[in-house]
Amino acid sequence: MYGDGGWGGQQTQAGRQSAYDGHPQQHHPQTPQYGDWNQEQQPGYDGQQQPYHDGSGRHQVDQRFAGHTQQQFHQGGWDATGTHGHMPYAADPGDPYGQQPVAYGGEQPDFYGTEDAYPPPEPPGRRRPEPEPEPEPEPAAEEEHAFFAGGGEDDEEHPLQSRRERRGKGGKKPAKSKKRRTGCACMVVVLVFGGGLGGVGYFGYQFYQNRFGTAPDYAGDGTGQTVTVEIPKGAGGWEIGRRLKEAGVVKSAEAFVHAQTNTPGADGIQAGAYLLKKEMSAASAVRLMLDPRSQNNVVVTPGERNSGVYADIDKKLELSAGTTKKVADKQYKSLGLPAWSQNSGEVKDRLEGFLFPGTYPAAKGMKPEAVLKQMVTQAKQKYAAYGLTEKAKALGLENAFQLVTVASLVQAEGKTHDDFRKMAEVVYNRLKPTNTETNRLLQFDSTYNYLKGTSNIHISEKEINSNTSPYNTYRHPGLPPGPIGNPGEDALKATLNPTHDGWIYFVATDGTNNTEFAKTYAEFLELKDKFNANAGN
Repeated sequence: MYGDGGWGGQQTQAGRQSAYDGHPQQHHPQTPQYGDWNQEQQPGYDGQQQPYHDGSGRHQVDQRFAGHTQQQFHQGGWDATGTHGHMPYAADPGDPYGQQPVAYGGEQPDFYGTEDAYPPPEPPGRRRPEPEPEPEPEPAAEEEHAFFAGGGEDDEEHPLQSRRERRGKGGKKPAKSKKRRTGCACMVVVLVFGGGLGGVGYFGYQFYQNRFGTAPDYAGDGTGQTVTVEIPKGAGGWEIGRRLKEAGVVKSAEAFVHAQTNTPGADGIQAGAYLLKKEMSAASAVRLMLDPRSQNNVVVTPGERNSGVYADIDKKLELSAGTTKKVADKQYKSLGLPAWSQNSGEVKDRLEGFLFPGTYPAAKGMKPEAVLKQMVTQAKQKYAAYGLTEKAKALGLENAFQLVTVASLVQAEGKTHDDFRKMAEVVYNRLKPTNTETNRLLQFDSTYNYLKGTSNIHISEKEINSNTSPYNTYRHPGLPPGPIGNPGEDALKATLNPTHDGWIYFVATDGTNNTEFAKTYAEFLELKDKFNANAGN
């Protein structure tokens, strides 16, 4: 605004009179000049050579000022009035604005020296000095990568853009914010790589322990405290080990699996309840589980009646005799029986035929209903898998309940696997309305024995004929009211697939295991004589 020479003399346009009426300007050291400049503060105008930069980085000497004083420049220099003309200076090659016209040259009027100046210039005493330019921030010791600095293409500034223009657009972000971003980015990187390294180390340690380390284990045969552990059907070594660890028997599932793997026959550990000691070594636990004395199970055998199952449960649970029978009679509806099961008043036991043969956990502390429910659930699943409802009608029966009843009769009267299919045919043939041999009477001793709770094969005709129970198939045609035992899968399969040879009679000729079959009454009499001969009658 004030020109290169400052306010040592007020500049005017060409052709106008100086503000001092052509008189030389008087310098008073005590009086500050415009902008506090005076002749003593102007280096280069005292007859000395003026250094300048030629753009190459070296100081040069401007020969135009060498050996001259201010008063000697009348053309293009200082005139006698103290004002100066417009001295053209060589453009600085490093100045991008060097080719543009200067703000106060001959091509642009000085509005501060004319009447048209707006706003009017303030008196020199009120004018404020040009604010000092803000110092450029010192460059960082090392250039930061864009990832840490958070920079990008949007942060780059045009090389020709002035600092004032940059400030007008908001300027650069404070260095503190940049450092904060850098610190956060470094922290994230450290956490990510540190967490990954820690995870690798942990899993590596676990892998080493699993492969080569010794699994935690107790020593000895355990304490005096006993505990019952239930092992479900189909459980493998890891599942057994996990249950033993939860019960406090072994210290780790890994130790149990290792001991089981190294013990011959240990892969045959059966499902059931085991009475074990706490804090046993894994090897001791495996050995004890292989000992039948450690097993607290109730085993339901094929054809076994419910009365025998109830007694076994009472014994295993250490309950008084008859406790489980009372629970069965009272809670049978809540144990999960199939919807097609019948509970008419003629049925002796509502759960008969639904305590499916197998091995079930039963140890002190368990409730009888919990043990019974396991058995009923197994029967329900098995019967559903065989599709008894659909197959019952194909075999001439009314429902699945009757089919289970037939299977219980086949199981009770048959002695061997080969007998079962023939025995099933005998039942179906005797139930037919066209049966003129027995007139639909089954005449099975097994049904009468079930009624009496016995297993006697020598029953007099007088005793049989005197009993009017519907379970007495010598007097009542058709099937008994319900099953007379719990049939196994062999008998069940034979019931669903009987023979078709015309068998209608059978006799256990040796009194025990050898059952022979006949198609006519004459053949039956021959088999009866054979039985009497073997029995000594």
